[in-house]
Amino acid sequence: MVQQSTTGNETLRERIKNVSQNFFLHIHAPRIHPEVLSPQATWGLGVILASLFFTQLVTGMLLMVHYTPSVESAYFSVKEIIFYVPGGRVFRNIHRWSAHAMVFVTFLHLFRTFYKGAYYGARRTNWVIGVVMLLVVMMMSFSGYLLPWDQLAYWAVTIGANIAASFRELTDLIGITGFFDPGGFFKRLLLGGQEVGQATLTRFFTLHVIILPVTLMGLIGYHFWRIRKAGGLARKEVHSREDHEIPAWPTALWAELSIFLLVAATLLILGLVLDAPLKIIANTNLPENPAKSPWYLLGIQEVVSYSAFMGGFILPLLFLGFLFFIPWFDKEEESGGVWFSGRAGLKITWLSLLLCGAVTIFFVTLSLVVTIPVKPGSDLSVVLTMLLNPGTLSVAAYFIWAWIVSRYTSSRRITVIALFTGFMTGWTIFMIIGIWFRGENWHFII
Repeated sequence: MVQQSTTGNETLRERIKNVSQNFFLHIHAPRIHPEVLSPQATWGLGVILASLFFTQLVTGMLLMVHYTPSVESAYFSVKEIIFYVPGGRVFRNIHRWSAHAMVFVTFLHLFRTFYKGAYYGARRTNWVIGVVMLLVVMMMSFSGYLLPWDQLAYWAVTIGANIAASFRELTDLIGITGFFDPGGFFKRLLLGGQEVGQATLTRFFTLHVIILPVTLMGLIGYHFWRIRKAGGLARKEVHSREDHEIPAWPTALWAELSIFLLVAATLLILGLVLDAPLKIIANTNLPENPAKSPWYLLGIQEVVSYSAFMGGFILPLLFLGFLFFIPWFDKEEESGGVWFSGRAGLKITWLSLLLCGAVTIFFVTLSLVVTIPVKPGSDLSVVLTMLLNPGTLSVAAYFIWAWIVSRYTSSRRITVIALFTGFMTGWTIFMIIGIWFRGENWHFII
């Protein structure tokens, strides 16, 4: 039986009732260590992502009231939102920029989680959930890309569909595409047909406003629950006594509310001063030149330009497999909660960034001045192009570097730091090339 003794004028029974009815304390533990409130601990990235997702939901519902998901009306409904709906231009701008910000911050969150070693033990499942959430966020942003139905949207999705069909390079080479065509299947699954059309717009609209947001909400809830079950945010356990902790309510609430207001203010300013792009209505007979996918897929598009099969299928699959496998390869739990696992990890991070960046740039430059000395279009030329291109050679170099680090340090944690940094450095360089150094007909611009 709960005693009626009190702290102040509040009985213990009332205190327990108040805590049990407090939604905030169901997300966070009742008491937290002051370290987790430090900006250097998390950069507030989780709260920023939650704020961006909430903004997406609110602005998305407002835009959906006036949007018509048909190829005949979609473009004009967007123009109506911009020019006739009160506040429509600002809400559309906020929705667009918060979508891009959400992808960018999700990557930052992945970096923070990895480099601070927040994937050991009970957090292993949460790391996998986080990688899945990254994919869902990218899919949600990409599915919304088509909805304005302008030239930018139409041809970006066309490029994405071609990337999905990249498996055909291999099946065409061995002559089995006629009866085994996984590339064509992936393309039809994405588009709902052979070309971008009404079926594609309907499919993307359904994914964007129902399936992916609901999926992400479920993953976010599970993600928060797993953090709570793991004992809160990852940190180095220096103190274990409870008297070093402080009540989560209302200290953490005010910190999170401050971040939310800062995000809202930033998005409002962006929405007022920076308009989201809207080109002319989509024209199937007037291709964009160069046609580019969204920025977060341009790294893949750049590698696909060297080899469709390797760049669009094998290398992304290899990287995803590596991300999912990290917690099972690296089990040095004493590194949990320590940035870069100390000075040794920080040193390897910088070395990996410099060396892998230099190697990637070298192979890209080499591909501009050296051509494969076989007949273009021949089977041998296709095979050599698959194997000897800047993408595959760079990834091979990343693995060789990680092997050298493994032999030198005998540390699995330092090894995965080297490989993760190499992958991310290469992906960033390929993305930058796609954004700023590719012009008409995908020719290199210097």
